[in-house]
Amino acid sequence: MFVMSFSRRSPESGKLSGLPLEVFDPAPVGVLVCRGPRHVLTYMNAAYREVFGDRRLGAPVREAFADLEQQGYLDLFDSVLRCGEPARVSAAPVTVRYAHGGVEQRFFSFSISRIDSVGGVPGVLVAVVEVTREVTSTTRARTLAEERRRTLLRYESLVAASTEKVWVAGPDGLLLEGSRGWERATGRPWAELRGTGWLDTAHPDDRAALAEAWFRAMAEVPERFRHAYRLRYADGTYRHCVLRAVPVRNNGAVLEWMAACVDVEEQWREELRGDLLGRAAAAVTESGNAPDAFAALSRVLVPALADECGIYLLPETAEPPSPDASLTVKRVAATAREGLPAGLPPRREEHVGPGHALARAVRERRPVHCSFPPGAVPADVAPPGVLPWLARAGAHSGVILPVLVDDAVAAVVTAFACGDRAPIGPRDRALVREVVEQAHDALSQALRLQRSQRVARALQHSLLTEPPDHPRLRIAARYLPSPAAADVGGDWYDSFPLPDGTMVLIIGDVAGHDLRAAVTMGQMRSMLRALAADHGGRPPGDVVRRLDTAVQTLDPDMGTATCVMARVEGGAQGAAGGDGGAEGPWRLTYTVAGHPPPLLITEEGGTRFLEGARSPLLGVLPPDAPRDSAVEALPPGCTLLLYTDGLIERPGESLDRGLERLCRTAAALAREPVGVLCDKLVATAPVGRDDIALIALRLPAPGA
Repeated sequence: MFVMSFSRRSPESGKLSGLPLEVFDPAPVGVLVCRGPRHVLTYMNAAYREVFGDRRLGAPVREAFADLEQQGYLDLFDSVLRCGEPARVSAAPVTVRYAHGGVEQRFFSFSISRIDSVGGVPGVLVAVVEVTREVTSTTRARTLAEERRRTLLRYESLVAASTEKVWVAGPDGLLLEGSRGWERATGRPWAELRGTGWLDTAHPDDRAALAEAWFRAMAEVPERFRHAYRLRYADGTYRHCVLRAVPVRNNGAVLEWMAACVDVEEQWREELRGDLLGRAAAAVTESGNAPDAFAALSRVLVPALADECGIYLLPETAEPPSPDASLTVKRVAATAREGLPAGLPPRREEHVGPGHALARAVRERRPVHCSFPPGAVPADVAPPGVLPWLARAGAHSGVILPVLVDDAVAAVVTAFACGDRAPIGPRDRALVREVVEQAHDALSQALRLQRSQRVARALQHSLLTEPPDHPRLRIAARYLPSPAAADVGGDWYDSFPLPDGTMVLIIGDVAGHDLRAAVTMGQMRSMLRALAADHGGRPPGDVVRRLDTAVQTLDPDMGTATCVMARVEGGAQGAAGGDGGAEGPWRLTYTVAGHPPPLLITEEGGTRFLEGARSPLLGVLPPDAPRDSAVEALPPGCTLLLYTDGLIERPGESLDRGLERLCRTAAALAREPVGVLCDKLVATAPVGRDDIALIALRLPAPGA
């Protein structure tokens, strides 16, 4: 309780209309007296103090009971004093705060009456009786009644939400009572629905999950049960619905379950549409090339809208196919739903006649829809390669959708429904088309990039010619595109003889993996050939320095490029000190422009990197800066290897480790034919994201 000091009475408050206030001291109810318009606290008896604690007499009641002011009961004092009408309040909740810090809610019934004279001034008298025990008992009874009332309302709302499909199950989950609406919606009589028969109305793919969730709820008894699944209607179609159920209890025991099915097909379709459009845009945008983009798109359509999806690329022709022309397409993506037969045909070319649905979709530039008996797929509907598989899978409907890029059909999307899936209807076809259109921009960009890459590869491969034949030297070259990136690279090699018989070897690398890199590579190769032929007697450093000047003049923004240029000469018959039939000495003159160093491999398996004449990348030196050349004597039977960094680089590994690995591998292959050496170097190279190009020259062995 509150513990506060107070005086029993003030000098002015000894009597109440001539009656001493002490008469209320033994009263069993709390009594409080205030006087004047400020309701100065004049008297409190022991019963009042026992409940509310000691309060300071002589203070306005709002100050003395400041902790009760916010509860609003003190406002009644003003109206009673002003109007004279008594106020009565029953079972009012009052928050009582104790001196030890505790807080408790208690209930009181009290009356407030006007008193004409309290020490000569009008005032009010308050009589208070605590009724906490009675109210608590009544509240508990009301709570139980409210819970029952809410349960009834819950059942009423559940039935009102879906008057068509309502039923009652026992505590074990077996159906006890159905409704005509439930039988009418499913097209099944009550005899087939009772017990666990109602589970057969679910889609076969949803049935196991529904049964597992339902009987788990029977064991765990949640306050509410909710499960979404596909319900088979009387017309054979499936629609998404939500099964809701609540337990009916008595003294804690479950008597039965009230359940209802609510059709949510429209809501589900709208959510599906948003999900598929978002997934299609993200999946296709994140793909690095056209085949990957189409494969990602097919995985969005399957299994959400179809059981099988194939995507076919058309040849790049300027004119659309004529009505009587056959069509050749290439299957670049194939996806099927789990649970269907294995053996979906891989990527391959397909040839269809002019009357085929695929050819019509391309020619007319509009979707083609078709339905047929399950498994009886018409030959003019499905592409020939996938026709047997669709028959085994029980396909019964499909849609063929052309994809336009730059106002021409660039690809065709086919989607088929199989087995128990509902036929692909108008709404499904519209959503398939919307998904494809959502991904259109990313697909178009991927296809344009693929065309550019095809041109770049053709350009690159046309420039990577076979090394020339030489009567005494053996030369081999290899090029391997990166398996991790479908882009074209800027790696290149070249070899050719000068008019005086000197053999020139070149290896180079232009940064980038696009058409620009391939074009730049072609330009540099051609310029370096021309400069070498025109200045054949000049050291390689001088020739490459002239390439610097040409590059900076023609394309200042060319980007990063590196190269090695080497001249191999000598081998004259009857050289001084020879035996008349032996080869003379061979000499290598070379320069390195920002490229990995050449590797010299002796006939005995010794290896050594040639570290001379190193200088910066192409196109970065000031106009008056020279490029050095280095000269190296070549022992008989040795091999000179020029290569690009794809041969030595491995993700997460230092370049020194890659160079050491190359030395070990090359040393073991020193006596292999030069072509075999190149093949095995490429085969054992680390898998990375860069192309690999290399060229090797083998000198004749002693006595050869």
